[in-house]
Amino acid sequence: MALRYRRVKEISRFLLPVYSGDCYQHSGQAFNFMDLSVMSISSTWKPITRRIQDSGLHAHRFSTMTEVSHEPAPETELLSFTKASVDDLEGTHHCWLNRFEKNKQLFGEDGTFLILAARILDHDLIAKLKTLQQRFPDLCVMGLQSIHSPADHVNLVQLLMTENVTVPILLSKKTFHEMDHGMCYILSKNFRSPVIYQDKDLDLEILSKAVEELNMQPNGVSESFNKLFRPSWKPVGITKEQYICPYLQNLLLFYPGCVSADECGNHLFLSDCNHHRIIVSDGNGEILDCIGSSPGFEDGDFGSAKLRHPAGSYYNDAEDCLYFVDSENHAIRKADMGARLVETLYPSRASKKGSVGIWTWIMNTLGLKGSWERSVDEHSEVLEDSKSLYLPWHLMKSGDDTLLIMNHRFRTLWTMDLDSGKINEVFEGSPEILKIYGQQIKENLSLLDQMPEDWFQQQTDNAFSLEDIPYSGLLSSMTTLQNHIILCDAVGQRILKIGRESGICSTFQFSNLAVLGLPYWLTSPLETVYAAENGLSGVTIDHQQDFRLLPGRVDIQLYVDIPRDTELVEPLEESCIWRQARGAATEISGMEDVPGSLEKVGVAQQWYDELDHLASPKAESEMSVEDVDLNKNLMVEDKKAVITCSVNTSPGTSEVIIYAVMYLKLRKDPNSKEHSQENHAARMLDIVSSRRCGKTERDLWKALLLKSKGDLRDLIFMKLLHIRIKLNCPDHPKAENGRDIILTDSSIEVNVSLN
Repeated sequence: MALRYRRVKEISRFLLPVYSGDCYQHSGQAFNFMDLSVMSISSTWKPITRRIQDSGLHAHRFSTMTEVSHEPAPETELLSFTKASVDDLEGTHHCWLNRFEKNKQLFGEDGTFLILAARILDHDLIAKLKTLQQRFPDLCVMGLQSIHSPADHVNLVQLLMTENVTVPILLSKKTFHEMDHGMCYILSKNFRSPVIYQDKDLDLEILSKAVEELNMQPNGVSESFNKLFRPSWKPVGITKEQYICPYLQNLLLFYPGCVSADECGNHLFLSDCNHHRIIVSDGNGEILDCIGSSPGFEDGDFGSAKLRHPAGSYYNDAEDCLYFVDSENHAIRKADMGARLVETLYPSRASKKGSVGIWTWIMNTLGLKGSWERSVDEHSEVLEDSKSLYLPWHLMKSGDDTLLIMNHRFRTLWTMDLDSGKINEVFEGSPEILKIYGQQIKENLSLLDQMPEDWFQQQTDNAFSLEDIPYSGLLSSMTTLQNHIILCDAVGQRILKIGRESGICSTFQFSNLAVLGLPYWLTSPLETVYAAENGLSGVTIDHQQDFRLLPGRVDIQLYVDIPRDTELVEPLEESCIWRQARGAATEISGMEDVPGSLEKVGVAQQWYDELDHLASPKAESEMSVEDVDLNKNLMVEDKKAVITCSVNTSPGTSEVIIYAVMYLKLRKDPNSKEHSQENHAARMLDIVSSRRCGKTERDLWKALLLKSKGDLRDLIFMKLLHIRIKLNCPDHPKAENGRDIILTDSSIEVNVSLN
């Protein structure tokens, strides 16, 4: 009886008076984020209630109880509109940006949704969206903007590119009651029982607490985010950028925002921000190295280190080190150019977790997150410190060993000790920054005086300038190298070179592109297998073909048609190709072809062969074997790129998977009548996009390309290849003695068309 009494007492906590359909504005009651509407205050809810009252928050709670009228309440119109738009990329009254075509249902059937709806999404609101996405990586965060002007659409697309926004954005032609105050946050579970916050300056800690309480179980324990919030379409270990990415990702440079130089070494350090890497080149554009492998936060060698939206940088000649801002990790990183190692200078906690070993490399290659990566809780602790960096962007060195770090909009300046990585002072507000460091900022911007006057007409986005200092937003976007000024053209996705004496402006031409290798957003070479459509959910295959062959060695030659109206910038090289065999086949491309290597040889026989070789070494002329030049067949033959591959097959089924990237640009044909920028932009989008989207989204990215003043035919872009060849081999044929097996050499040709 006592046990029953305790259970009834626990249940009674959730049976307090419920009022349906009422609206409360910081009254003496708190919100229950479960299926109930409003509950009396208890000790459990007091902290969040106090924060809501202190912030002057306007929050509304709508019940899901059955009403007499079955007409939807006007307050839920926005949520109903969003739910109805989820399955369609584009409709009569809406269009999605940053949506992947294959996930027809954007989120799982059961999920927690946070919508930031505004008449116009600005930089501050986008920053909050990104913060919420980082704090709750498995929460379904999205933005909604209600606009009608085409110019507003284009400005939004440029904002998404500048801020590297990966959350889906819904454009609506309708206006909603909830946005009467300009913007609102809507938190709901399963698109039901929304909580609406109409405060632009809402403390994010309130939302954090609300999300936790929304998933509070009856026993008072919050469910695990990984278990509760993971969308059904997102496989574990797959980088989110693979699924949500704009058209321009396949350009060689995707928002080149910042640049610095090593004058003595004739080196440039270019922050390719939205590709999460720093490209190292010489003054002639030859790419020498690349810092960063994929988005994330991890130290290690250049090929395995992870960055997220790197920005301003400073080269220290005495140390041969590059200090740079890792913007979305809210960190300052240090790249040792000699040792080719990246370590974290700030925050110090993260640097202790940045050790990299062979196991780290294996887990990264498999697409699995390791324990060495910074957790969400640690990330939140960093952001809560009043002195902590938050979305830093610019980086300068003061006269002493002090780094000056500023955010994109010059609202905050941090001073950091170069040796210890400790933040010493924080200055808030542009007037305070100008008062103390205005003169040094003006000196760094003195290069603008040498720019041609007509060049400034191309700078359409200067929203981040300091007062009384025009174009100060270009502070980290220019540097000097030898007799040239190097400038980032973030609108045209290119780098400009301006002669300091002649004033001639030209596009910086990059070469040796093979150093960049395969892009990280191409399907992982060691494929992460997950139970969805044979592991190929949302993966575009350019060519697939089946063959039936006898077991043995199979030499494969692929002839890839280069898309019409394009030309290869450089021949296809080995570093831009990945081959993998699965099933009853082994990939052997590049291995030395030794006669009899396919025969089964015991360990003892191999040992005797080695002794014979030591006892009777071959003459020098016989030992010199010509190196296998894998690039000799990677050429262009009659507008075709050739890729070779060799596998050893056994009886059974197997599959050969080939990934490659070709660097192309539009051909300049003097006989062609189509010389308009609009035609060039349309053709480029046809080639670089591997997904289909709505017409509105395509037109927006096309309009963004057309904002560039340069010739679009000079832009280098990537064409990604994904080819699968299936082999079916019967049993080995037997020799005349009936015991030995016969291995058969075969060769096949595969023609791939990309037009």
